[in-house]
Amino acid sequence: MSEEKNNNQENKIEEPIIEKAENIVIEPKKEEALKEQKKAPVEAGRRSFGAGGGGDRKKNLKRGKSGGRDRFEKKEEFEQRVLDVARVTRVMAGGKRMNFRTCVAVGDKKGRIGIGLGKGADVTMAVNKAVNKAQKNMIEVPIVNETIPHQVYCKVGAAKILLKPAKKGKGVIAGGVVRVILELAGVHNVSSKILGTNNKINNARCAIEAFKRLKKTEIKKKEALRPAQGEEEKEADARVEEKN
Repeated sequence: MSEEKNNNQENKIEEPIIEKAENIVIEPKKEEALKEQKKAPVEAGRRSFGAGGGGDRKKNLKRGKSGGRDRFEKKEEFEQRVLDVARVTRVMAGGKRMNFRTCVAVGDKKGRIGIGLGKGADVTMAVNKAVNKAQKNMIEVPIVNETIPHQVYCKVGAAKILLKPAKKGKGVIAGGVVRVILELAGVHNVSSKILGTNNKINNARCAIEAFKRLKKTEIKKKEALRPAQGEEEKEADARVEEKN
């Protein structure tokens, strides 16, 4: 029994000495491992950026679907104007639910125009929905010499609008919503009159319908008559020379 106790005591004495020795040997290895772990993610990031991370990003931006730059450029081409903002309520089982309704016109001032309605809990949400709808429902307006090709009268519901072409320098003679839509469409010289209701949304729809009824007409060029006039002058000169 005494021998076993002595052996246990010796083992107990030797264990802490071994632990201390191991700690002395292991500590510098741990420090080196930690330093390597800190360097590894930085080097990996540099390698990924240099090896093709940045290049892939540039390729993605050039592409239309994966990169978002082309989408933003397309949206920036159009100018948007808020025509009407209204607070609407809907009666539910627990009470009334408040929402906002907006009417937005979108155009590029080069003959393309569209309007859209949107509803949302916030004004910005409603405007975004209206802009998306307007961009989906774009129409092309025929423009001849910065004005419309001919007179048009349109009636949609209670809204009635009359549009007439104007000479260059006359400007946009219109009021309310119709003026905004004509400016966004790129019509610089036109005269208009709202004959029906003052409802902004109905007037905007009526203006878009009036644009749809316009037909593009070709202007007769005077240059086509010049060759014939030149031939007549040559014949007259030839007759004078014969007489002389």
